[in-house]
Amino acid sequence: MLECVINISEGQDAAVLASLSAACGDALLDRHTDVDHHRSVFTLAGSDPSKAIEAARALTDAASSRIDIRTHFGVHPRLGVIDVVPFVALHSTPANEAAQAALDYARWVVETHSVPVFLYGDADLENRSLPDARRTAFKTRSPDLGPSEPHLTLGAIAVGARPPMVAINVDIDKDDLALAREIAGKVRERDGGLPGVRSLGFDLPHLGQVQVSMNIVGLEQTSIEEACVEVERLIVASGASVARIELVGLVPDAALTACSKEFLERSGLSENISLERRVAGREEFRS
Repeated sequence: MLECVINISEGQDAAVLASLSAACGDALLDRHTDVDHHRSVFTLAGSDPSKAIEAARALTDAASSRIDIRTHFGVHPRLGVIDVVPFVALHSTPANEAAQAALDYARWVVETHSVPVFLYGDADLENRSLPDARRTAFKTRSPDLGPSEPHLTLGAIAVGARPPMVAINVDIDKDDLALAREIAGKVRERDGGLPGVRSLGFDLPHLGQVQVSMNIVGLEQTSIEEACVEVERLIVASGASVARIELVGLVPDAALTACSKEFLERSGLSENISLERRVAGREEFRS
């Protein structure tokens, strides 16, 4: 099974989002949209790896024709319209197939849309990280493929291959961005926090709240529950309270089974967020 989790810089225009979802066809398992981030995450997968690859290209074509990065604004950092395109090998699919799919996509998008590409993870010979690509793009690092300057309307794209990860947000019921950034720094591995955790603090002006946004890239080191419980502890210790825990996209079954039933119920996370169950349900429906 091959998964592609495309991050698109659009989270506010319902008509555009509907057209993007339609372009994905039945490979679309989930779409998560955030107004303040002005961003949507499309989870594409199927037991046939070609499903994710074809849907990724169709979604790219649709987004390229509907979105202009020059008019985009949002609290989440981004390189371009089709911001991040990671391919993930699941179960018995070899990791090198995800890397090859990423490279094939990168070459295709350069040829089709003339957009510069920064490679990361297993698709990059130096195995550089996505945060590294964001920090260095067009500054100390030139694109790996494509033009040397950002595309006028599309910007640039980060394309990679990686193991499964979980993106999850903990919202704080307080309008205090400094607090969110402080807590994000305490749990971030790079700053001495939890192993395998990347985190940022974001403002959520539509809600009058702030958010600790985490990517758990080392699920074998830190579970979803461990990461969220630590963030909750730091929030409560600051005198604030947790507004909600929000999953972005789907998660592997193994990541769910590593969590206690009490945590899943308290956080409002259900079995329906399992990637494998969503794929099985979609294919059972089609049959």
